Amino acid sequence: MVDRPALELPPGAFLLMRHGETEANAADIICGQTDLPLSPRGHMQADQAAAFLAHLPLARVLTSPLLRARQSAAPLAARLGLATEAVAGLAERDWGGWEGQPRAILKREATPPGGESLRAFRARIRAALARIDRAEPLILIAHSGTAREIHAVLAPATPHRRLQNAETVLWVPGARGWRCHECFKPAS
Repeated sequence: MVDRPALELPPGAFLLMRHGETEANAADIICGQTDLPLSPRGHMQADQAAAFLAHLPLARVLTSPLLRARQSAAPLAARLGLATEAVAGLAERDWGGWEGQPRAILKREATPPGGESLRAFRARIRAALARIDRAEPLILIAHSGTAREIHAVLAPATPHRRLQNAETVLWVPGARGWRCHECFKPAS
C-alpha cells in the first residue's frame, strides 16, 4: 500500500506532471520537440506516479502530443479508466538547431536557428492553458519548459524550480492568486 497524503482538488485546481525520463534527459541533452520515447527509468517513474495519483477523482488526463508525455500519461489513464487527450499547445518548445546538443548551450531568451522564439512559445502555452476547461479535476502531463511557462502565468512573482522527471505539482487558485504545492516525486 502506498502512503498517500490527502489531496483536495477544489474547483479550478489542477495537477501538472512533467513526463518521465528520456535518454536525452539522462544525458543532459536538449530534447525540445524531438519525439523521443521514455527510457526504462522513465517508464518506472510514470508507473510510480500513476500508483500515487490513481486514488484521486480525476476526470481528465491531458497531455502534450509528444510521445514521452503520452507514454507518461498511459499508466495513470489506464488505472483511472480514462482516455488521454492530446493538447498541441502543451508541447515543449521547438529548440530547432539546438536539439540534440548539450543543455549547457541553452539560452532561453535567444531564438535558436530554425526554432521557436521565447515570445511565440510563451504565447502558445498561455493560449493552450486559457482554453483548458478546469471545471472537472484534471492533470496536465507535459514538459519542463511548459511547466516553467505555466508557472510564469499563474505565479509570476514567485521563483520557479525546474520539475524533476515525473514530478507532479498541484496548482490551486485562491483569493490571493495561484499557489503551487509539491505533490509527488518519484523514487530515485
